[in-house]
Amino acid sequence: MVKRYIDVQLVLAGGGATDDPEGPKIMEAVQAEAAKDKDIFVLFLPPGSDIEINALQRGSTVVLQKSLKEGFGLTVSEALWKAKPVIASAVGGIPLQITHKYSGILTHTIEGTAYWIKQLVNEPGYARELGMKGKEHIKNNFLMTRQIKDYLLAFLSLIHKGDIVYL
Repeated sequence: MVKRYIDVQLVLAGGGATDDPEGPKIMEAVQAEAAKDKDIFVLFLPPGSDIEINALQRGSTVVLQKSLKEGFGLTVSEALWKAKPVIASAVGGIPLQITHKYSGILTHTIEGTAYWIKQLVNEPGYARELGMKGKEHIKNNFLMTRQIKDYLLAFLSLIHKGDIVYL
């Protein structure tokens, strides 16, 4: 849908789940469809391919996470931490990481995803702004340092009962 308007490439990167009996069949179908377009690349990566995923995210103009079901969606946080604009499904824990049109884009349809890819590619300033706000959101809410601060505040509140404690 996007290629009708913009010259783009798509990299589908990831690995299979060992407990997914339908995985190999679906991967075969995806590879067959991707073979029809020279600008679609399917990378089936083994576990522990964090360096490759890091490089792909850093080199991407836009990162997609179009899950049908999702827990937290660590890929979203990883891409946002790299200040990349992210378009993701509004499922599971993903909306905890993205505020629509502020720190990323949440979509419900394929058409909506295509629309936002075109918008972000054509408006690099807005894409950069989403990425920076996304990184700030991850920094303030999902890093270990924030959790340590929460624990310290809890401990200090036990010592200083009735006082307001700031770190």
